[in-house]
Amino acid sequence: MNSNLSAALRLEDYGWSAHFRRVDALMNLTDTVPVRVMAVHRDALEVTGAVFSGRVVPKISGDDEDRATVGDWLAVDSHTHRIKAIYPRTSLFKRKSAGTGEHIQLIAANVDTVLIVTSANQDFNVARIERYLAIALEAGVTPVIIITKVDLASDTAPYVQRAEAVRRGVVVEPVDARSAGIASLLSPWLGRGQTLALIGSSGVGKSTIVNSLLGQVVQDTHGIREDDASGRHTTTGRSMHRIPTGAWLMDTPGMRELQIIDASDGIGQVFEDVAALERSCRFSDCTHQNEPGCSIREALETGVLDADRLQRYQKLLREERYNSEKIHEAHARSKRFGVNARNAMKDKLRRREEH
Repeated sequence: MNSNLSAALRLEDYGWSAHFRRVDALMNLTDTVPVRVMAVHRDALEVTGAVFSGRVVPKISGDDEDRATVGDWLAVDSHTHRIKAIYPRTSLFKRKSAGTGEHIQLIAANVDTVLIVTSANQDFNVARIERYLAIALEAGVTPVIIITKVDLASDTAPYVQRAEAVRRGVVVEPVDARSAGIASLLSPWLGRGQTLALIGSSGVGKSTIVNSLLGQVVQDTHGIREDDASGRHTTTGRSMHRIPTGAWLMDTPGMRELQIIDASDGIGQVFEDVAALERSCRFSDCTHQNEPGCSIREALETGVLDADRLQRYQKLLREERYNSEKIHEAHARSKRFGVNARNAMKDKLRRREEH
């Protein structure tokens, strides 16, 4: 978090909007003050607001989505500063926990715009852009595709064209991430109180963008390797930084790799052409193999639909369904265990009273 925040900042400067004013009135909270989570640490949340700034103890009980993450707005007790409630979010980025975990990991909340960062070299990957775009649209966040490394490419037009083809109407901006003019280029999304987050693989220039927008080095950067155009950076925490325009920039390394979950609507929006063809198939359970009246097969045969695009769509849907079912089954098991444990305790107490 930017350590030089002005004491004169109002709630609106931190991102407090009409949405939060409405829900605050509906929640009918008393003797609390609103604060925003600026950084997440292992055992504490760093928060700030117009009245109170400091560290608070996070709640660790309840469902995964009942816990606070960077960008959240909290109502804390005016005296003890304990968390009383998390304000309903305008957006939420989440993923399935890494490895074989069966939990949801919250990445960032209340984001207004997400910069999907790729580069004009071997890292450019349409499937990765589609994945990030689906997650952003599912969250209800405005996506902007940023193409970096333009100074190293002889022609950026093919990259821009391929990015624009991912979804009709998506904004694509080729940039020199080191340029001081990047803030001017991105000014439509850098207004006072607005919140941005960056998604992209390592080495595409996210850290350089962060440093350029902030006007100071807050993230280490490393050059790309010439053999595979990849790179690394050393970002490890989750925090928010205020940039000179008054917007907030989220530093969320967890957004590099997002295992897609609960994002079927977002996938449908990215692949709206494929989804529309599926809906026009004669049979609702069409497998797109040998059924008569299959719009997908006809589109493939006539060249209206690209076979690779169909495969990417189906792959994302399979992953989303698998991850979502796995998480929801784990939650159901946990709830059943909790009910059984409570019932067993009640039986034990009843038998003890009977004797």
